[in-house]
Amino acid sequence: MIEAASVVIVGGTSEIGKRVARRYVESGRPIVLTSRSAARASAAVEEIGGNASGLALDLSVPSSIADALADVGTVDRLVVLAVLRDENTVRDYSISGATNLVTMKMIGYVEVVHALLDRMPRDSSIVIYGGLAKDRPYPGSTTVTSVNGGVTAMVRTMAVELAPIRVNALHPAVVGDSPYWAAKPPEVLEALRARTPLGRLVSMDDIAQATEFLLESPAITGVNLRVDGGWMLT
Repeated sequence: MIEAASVVIVGGTSEIGKRVARRYVESGRPIVLTSRSAARASAAVEEIGGNASGLALDLSVPSSIADALADVGTVDRLVVLAVLRDENTVRDYSISGATNLVTMKMIGYVEVVHALLDRMPRDSSIVIYGGLAKDRPYPGSTTVTSVNGGVTAMVRTMAVELAPIRVNALHPAVVGDSPYWAAKPPEVLEALRARTPLGRLVSMDDIAQATEFLLESPAITGVNLRVDGGWMLT
């Protein structure tokens, strides 16, 4: 049994996940990070240090989630931020790709909460990740847009059903220094930056800070927080 695992971050081996974890490790909180790969989870734990541990968990296989989390103790902060990029158009539709993404977010996310719920005190909080494709679709975002729209509804129903446990969602815009976006051509990033009122793209640290804000603000629940530097205003 992993005792007093107060912060669980599903998808915590991503760069954003590790930044969220560091904010809690630095304050002495015990952390559990998950990844589909046990080796990747172990590497992230070694990198982060502190009172962190890791385990393998695959959101795309919901029937395996409860067993994967069986050794986790009391949880009072839960972040589910695992993502899957699915560029899937209607014209060239991949049923397997769409099914994998829908299963991961619409079923896997909920099953994580279900599996841990009996170990979450009344003052616990949950943050799940969506994305701004729900508001600003693009060619190839059919499944991503639909699923992230579903996240907005999921948060509202969970906030009502699980109260007083708080449940919120975070919807990032383009995260300029994330590995995916940082690898884009400079002109692509500059075009995005030019239409962002802040004059810069949001960063991974911005997303981690916003995640902590939602986790720790005691009067906020059922909120879908857009973190975009004002991008959706233009």
